[in-house]
Amino acid sequence: MESIGHSAESIAQAFLRAINRQDVDRLAELMAPAHRFIDSLGNTVEGRERMREGWAAYFRMVPDYSVAIEEFYPADPVVLMLGIASGTLTRDGKLNPENRWQTPIAIRALIEDGLVAEWRVYADNDPIRKLMASGK
Repeated sequence: MESIGHSAESIAQAFLRAINRQDVDRLAELMAPAHRFIDSLGNTVEGRERMREGWAAYFRMVPDYSVAIEEFYPADPVVLMLGIASGTLTRDGKLNPENRWQTPIAIRALIEDGLVAEWRVYADNDPIRKLMASGK
């Protein structure tokens, strides 16, 4: 296990590294038991194990998903992050260039007791939704 600091920013950065490695086990280690994930539409998934399953499913659908954060705004226990999310939608495991997308992203992470209690994503998911609707 990687060594991380105890600041909200260092924990949020460790969570991002786990996302970018598609490391579901590490993500689960960093989540509070009652972790909440809230997407851009306000949909909420609660619970570490439900989110472990959610991340695993998402990484099967977008196996090269990554988030490049350009700006961090830490204010313990919250960290705001601005950047770009990108990936390639796949239905058959192949990463076809025509299914590559990217979108601006803002993330609000709430850190409690050294764990990610809430991960709230604000992003325009229209690029991936259009790919999903196209059936490519």
